[in-house]
Amino acid sequence: MSETEDQQKFVYDFTEGNKDLKDLLGGKGANLAEMTNLGLPVPPGFTITTEACKVYLDSGNEPPALRDEVSSHLEALERKMGKKLGQPDNPLLVSVRSGAKFSMPGMMDTVLNIGLSDESVGGLAAQAGDERFAWDSYRRLIQMFGKTVLGVDGDLFEEALEEAKRAKGVTVDVDLDAGDLQRLVEQFKGIVLKETGREFPQEPREQMDLAVRAVFDSWNGDRAKLYRRQERIPGDLGTAVNICSMVFGNLGPDSGTGVAFTRDPASGHQGVYGDYLQNAQGEDVVAGIRNTVPLADLERIDKASYDQLMQIMETLETHYKDLCDIEFTIERGQLWMLQTRVGKRTAGAAFRIATQLVDQGLIDEAEALQRVNGAQLAQLMFPRFEDDGARGGKGPEKIGRGIAASPGAAVGKAVFDSYTAVKWSRSGEKVILIRRETNPDDLNGMIAAEGILTSRGGKTSHAAVVARGMGKTCVCGAEELEVDTKRRRMTAPGDIVIEEGDVVSIDGSSGKVYLGEVPVVPSPVVEYFEGRMHAGAEDADELVKAVHRIMAYADRVRRLRVRANADNAEDAARARRFGAQGIGLCRTEHMFLGERRELVERLILADTDDEREEALGALLPLQKADFVELFESMDGLPVTVRLLDPPLHEFLPDITELSVRVALAESRKDPNENDLRLLQAVHKLHEQNPMLGLRGVRLGLVIPGLFAMQVRAIAEAAAQRRNAKGDPRAEIMIPLVGTVQELEIVRDEAEKVIAEVEAATGTELKLTLGTMIELPRAALTAGQIAEAAEFFSFGTNDLTQTVWGFSRDDVEASFFTAYLEKGIFGVSPFETIDRDGVGSLVRNAVEAGRATRPDLKLGVCGEHGGDPESVHFFHEVGLDYVSCSPFRIPVARLEAGRAAAESEGSDHR
Repeated sequence: MSETEDQQKFVYDFTEGNKDLKDLLGGKGANLAEMTNLGLPVPPGFTITTEACKVYLDSGNEPPALRDEVSSHLEALERKMGKKLGQPDNPLLVSVRSGAKFSMPGMMDTVLNIGLSDESVGGLAAQAGDERFAWDSYRRLIQMFGKTVLGVDGDLFEEALEEAKRAKGVTVDVDLDAGDLQRLVEQFKGIVLKETGREFPQEPREQMDLAVRAVFDSWNGDRAKLYRRQERIPGDLGTAVNICSMVFGNLGPDSGTGVAFTRDPASGHQGVYGDYLQNAQGEDVVAGIRNTVPLADLERIDKASYDQLMQIMETLETHYKDLCDIEFTIERGQLWMLQTRVGKRTAGAAFRIATQLVDQGLIDEAEALQRVNGAQLAQLMFPRFEDDGARGGKGPEKIGRGIAASPGAAVGKAVFDSYTAVKWSRSGEKVILIRRETNPDDLNGMIAAEGILTSRGGKTSHAAVVARGMGKTCVCGAEELEVDTKRRRMTAPGDIVIEEGDVVSIDGSSGKVYLGEVPVVPSPVVEYFEGRMHAGAEDADELVKAVHRIMAYADRVRRLRVRANADNAEDAARARRFGAQGIGLCRTEHMFLGERRELVERLILADTDDEREEALGALLPLQKADFVELFESMDGLPVTVRLLDPPLHEFLPDITELSVRVALAESRKDPNENDLRLLQAVHKLHEQNPMLGLRGVRLGLVIPGLFAMQVRAIAEAAAQRRNAKGDPRAEIMIPLVGTVQELEIVRDEAEKVIAEVEAATGTELKLTLGTMIELPRAALTAGQIAEAAEFFSFGTNDLTQTVWGFSRDDVEASFFTAYLEKGIFGVSPFETIDRDGVGSLVRNAVEAGRATRPDLKLGVCGEHGGDPESVHFFHEVGLDYVSCSPFRIPVARLEAGRAAAESEGSDHR
């Protein structure tokens, strides 16, 4: 044992702590101490720190000093209460509750009525003047202790309780009398003996010590670990344990227990919100064992307690400057506060409450900005289904449930391939694309569809990642749905068959799948961002006004600019409406799809310089026209155009499909010369690992004229716009550079082409040239590369693949789920930037690049550019902008503002 540990204080009385000690006392202990300091009626008690829990979890033993510290605090509590733990004639009883730094409701353990025994139950009955209450408290202790501490199956106790009610002919436990409960106690003790091989412990201190260890152990319980993964809570924090003198809500009709909120956590509206249950204890309200009454009814039941509670709620909200969630008990007309915390709330409530508190003068705008986040804003932007409850149980049938991969509500006719999705969509039909899993070939169908449903995959699957980027509703991994793409049908449990053309509804916020059309509630927030709803209008939605105020402040304070990943004028125009300050990534390969694919095939098949020039010449005017539209839609704002990046084989037919076509033609003795040449080209271009093969800058160096054609198209489009009195601001980005020599060769060629266009058009273009940093070597030699680059844009998708040695399409389908479950990843590195690995390279490249070229413009165009947590990292390392899909621009704007306000030292918790 270290000297530090020996001197460490492991136990704090409620009078010793405060709300700022959450790391040490957990949220519950810190807030109990804070309420005690405020003079509110809190039952006396003490807290065992998270540090004690960490020692226990690391070593398997409690710190040696802990027992004496607990004894000292227990003795002080006994003196204060005038009775000893488990004292036979007048027992002190305590609760033992978990309480981590971050709220983890229901994830860890609680035991009430510690100290009761065969010897003291009579003393409790005599002191309370109520024998039934004493036996009810004892059976609750054995039930909770047996399940939580001794590991007995809780259903065994529930079954015995239900049998007792059946034998009595009653339906609720309050109708059982003292004799019934005494017999139940004996049954419960028998269950403990049978299941554990030991008697229920009668020594009060042993009960307490075992309960404390059980709370420590519950930190690593399956449900707690799952919750932490879901909420991204670190696994090494540990939990505190709160030992609090018991107060009883089950002493009769003048007693009870309840939960209260200082505002409506669903809407944010002010008022009296909560539930109350007479003659009940502890967990009965949240457990739903009996029907509660609205908190407002307490005014009629016990006006004095109600008035006191209203006053305390106002005190707490003013003190915490936020919505508070409160647990309380009334013991024979005496109100006691058992817990308070800053309450969880819906996304809409978060925005409303933040602006309300500003108007009340409780917080400033900088703090309001920290009370909301990008994930909440994204939630508000998706269309929503009407609640099942609002439909009164009527309407479409729920046929399955998968993983809620991309939020929103989508309704359409079931289609089972991309071709049909596009075809039907063009005919005006709304469709849901249903696949076992999607791949890049499904992109057109995914774009055409209202939503995507897959029977395989998870939150990091292709369908999920692409859908989130596009703002499409997506449900993945609905394994109970059997998808048969060949027969164009899906079978749900109960032999329900969904044929192509049947209407289905998918809820990307819950993962639910319905047969039929579920009514959709449109998102007013998207209408606002689209410019179809004005926050200043008299009839403007209250939520829209709140979002507008917070977004306006975020825009005022943020340093990071926000651009869009957009490849066409339509996406660019939408991005601009959503607040984009330019385009950070235009992927030119998307301009070669569809009817233009044939021209790319001709380029690949060209045997002579003349054939190659002819193919490039045919592509040039098409590329130029695309850029003219793009520059016009983003007039006055920067547009970063990435030269061709993917391997050429992606523009050729699938090798299997082509081989079959050629074989069939030959069997008919009718060979197709073009197909034969294509098949030869596919074989020639085939690579074992295309991601690391002939792509990016390597294409420009190996295929003469390819990059020059693209640069010419960009330059001529810019010249045309400038001559039309426009203000094009094109930036040419060379992808996949690994060494400065590659960049220098392509840059020299590009500058010659630009000079030719300037001379031919008599226009000064001011085009800038830079590179995409997406290889570890590029990041490590960024100082050298900056000599030839005017800007860097970090391609964090490929940088993550190359740093980790992952092929994203392969690893997400094979072992990512196992990595997440084992805690190797807290979150997928493709979803949120890996700060220690990829982030370290980004930071190094920023510092080295700016050391060489102080005015180097820096941005990011990977998927991380729209991820809230990643945006904060990019602010920290000093990037100039982030770029993301149009739908995620408002999220990036908000998070960029939060990052700036956070770094200036706002007082948020």
